[in-house]
Amino acid sequence: MTVADALPAVGSGPGPVMPAYGGAWVGGLVPALLGRAPAGWLPTPVAGARAVVLLVLDGLGWEALRLHPARLPTLCGFDGGPITTVAPSTTSAALTSIACGVSPAAHGVLGYRIRVGGRSLNVLRWQSAPDEDVPDPADVQPVAPFLGNPVPVVTKAEFRNTGFTTAHLRDTTFTGWRTTSALLEHVHRLVTAGSSFVYAYYDGVDKVAHEYGLDAPTYLTELVLVDRLVGDLLDRLPSDVALLVTADHGQVQVGPAGAVALTDVRRLVSAYSGEGRFRSLHSRTGASAELAAACRSLYADRAWVFTRDQLFDEGWLGAGGTLAVRGRIGDVVLAAREPVVFTDPGQLKETRMLSQHGSLTPAEMEVPLLAGRGRLTGLA
Repeated sequence: MTVADALPAVGSGPGPVMPAYGGAWVGGLVPALLGRAPAGWLPTPVAGARAVVLLVLDGLGWEALRLHPARLPTLCGFDGGPITTVAPSTTSAALTSIACGVSPAAHGVLGYRIRVGGRSLNVLRWQSAPDEDVPDPADVQPVAPFLGNPVPVVTKAEFRNTGFTTAHLRDTTFTGWRTTSALLEHVHRLVTAGSSFVYAYYDGVDKVAHEYGLDAPTYLTELVLVDRLVGDLLDRLPSDVALLVTADHGQVQVGPAGAVALTDVRRLVSAYSGEGRFRSLHSRTGASAELAAACRSLYADRAWVFTRDQLFDEGWLGAGGTLAVRGRIGDVVLAAREPVVFTDPGQLKETRMLSQHGSLTPAEMEVPLLAGRGRLTGLA
């Protein structure tokens, strides 16, 4: 079944969407592709392929395909449908789950900003406060990427040797790209040289969505260009190679008007972490129950309010979670159900992003899992 066949049937309700850990979810891809888990849920073109290229398109949720099929004809002609990402539905947590094949509770990267050793760590930048040391990436995230296999990785050259790359892509064969033409040719070269599995990453959709919003001509043009990128990649892959496309999360239009200041609970909060749509509130000593009650009273119309124990014990972050990992998120988490963000007074620049993600709505949680076969003819 192609995506075009599946699009009219989508409609998963208002949420919250529980990640399908153990089923069709982004973290199940690598174990299935490497033969460590059942692969029957993968799209048909993957079966029997000599090689698979896993292309992660940052920020391209299933909702984009549902709303803009005319701008995404190549992707909509693929086989497949929607699967779930992780909670929180954010890049740091999801890319780590994709690469490592385990849930956020297991790998410990629980959001954009997490508390490690009592300090706030910006995971994507791998930075703490200017006067604080940063932790070793392998201590924060101990799970071996790609089940310990040296999988070739094609991603942005600027990511080489960064803390987050070390955390989720260490011990891989890193190939950096600075232009999309280089991305295409690097993947082509690796497959031609005999690689049976290549991981590739492109972040244009996410960047454009954050800066311009989901209704802007720039975003709509980016969808056209990313679909062309997929088509161009197919043209460089032989017919015995499958291109498997997924994403780390979708997007919700927010804008500055959606910023919600947490003034009424500030006296109960000692620190903030997470992101605007999955805001972690670390309570002052002895105030966790009061903070949870206040958040339910004040924000339940705009957010699903979770305690830390709820998130872990009910399985929203996956199975397990050591005491150290549990401490990386707040005593209370506000997962936005409306198009709002809950602000951190020290991170007001977050409110400038016109689209955001991180919460449990279908638009953020449902991502594509699509596949097609290469169409290269003649000499490679």
